[in-house]
Amino acid sequence: MRQIEIEGSSGFCFGVTTAIRKAEEELATGKQLFCLGDIVHNGMECDRLRRMGLATINHEQMEDLHHAKVLLRAHGEPPQTYQLAERNDIDIVDATCPVVLRLQRRIKQSYAENPEAQIVIFGKNGHAEVLGLVGQTEGKAIVVENMVDVKRLDFNRDIFLYSQTTKSLDEFNSIIEYIQAHISPTVTFRSFDTICRQVANRMRDIRQFASKHDVVLFVSGRKSSNGRVLFNACANVNPNSYHVECAAEIDLKWLEKADTVGICGATSTPKWLMEECRDFILSHSN
Repeated sequence: MRQIEIEGSSGFCFGVTTAIRKAEEELATGKQLFCLGDIVHNGMECDRLRRMGLATINHEQMEDLHHAKVLLRAHGEPPQTYQLAERNDIDIVDATCPVVLRLQRRIKQSYAENPEAQIVIFGKNGHAEVLGLVGQTEGKAIVVENMVDVKRLDFNRDIFLYSQTTKSLDEFNSIIEYIQAHISPTVTFRSFDTICRQVANRMRDIRQFASKHDVVLFVSGRKSSNGRVLFNACANVNPNSYHVECAAEIDLKWLEKADTVGICGATSTPKWLMEECRDFILSHSN
């Protein structure tokens, strides 16, 4: 009998759980609710909330919106979004993750106190959270995605380094080490570990989980930055790891020789979706 285990710490992080709860509470009143961008990087969960009445809009559509209610998701937004809401008489339901909100405030203060320094953010260009962080510096922060970008920094100017909350702690530490080795002794370098520990600890947990199963099914939306990082962690430990968005993408051939199957996911993966994957396998078992 094949054993199937869903990893205990997988599923929505605190910030996403709170955003979805707020959306559900607002939708329960029967009034129209808009969400600025996908509430979570998971198509299945977005479809579920859409059926409940949640309408997703982009920033251009928000420009034309007036006298409405808009939910800001856990990723956070730059100051310009709040200014637009005030101009257009839009009621904001702010579901920005508290961890992201603290990071925004720290970067804003750092920029105000050190306007000539390089405010550097380790993150993904264009990611919703990163756009909100860069917005705290009037668009002047420098985003680095990898070591190639880091090497382009001016090591003769002060550097204040932060990280997107869902990035890899190991990669962040490597960037710190490189800057420390190349920074001029006449300038200031300070780094701030702003990686969410709920996410960072998952990296450790998911590696351990992947190592004890014959096959691992990693369930997450392909837009999820956190999902890509965690799936790579699985694949590095267990080459029989497969990334799927839903049960329909599971190829049963992957499981033919597996006695144990592990199912896990990203901080944007709902528990019910992992359970659907488990039930799909069980329904096709001999």
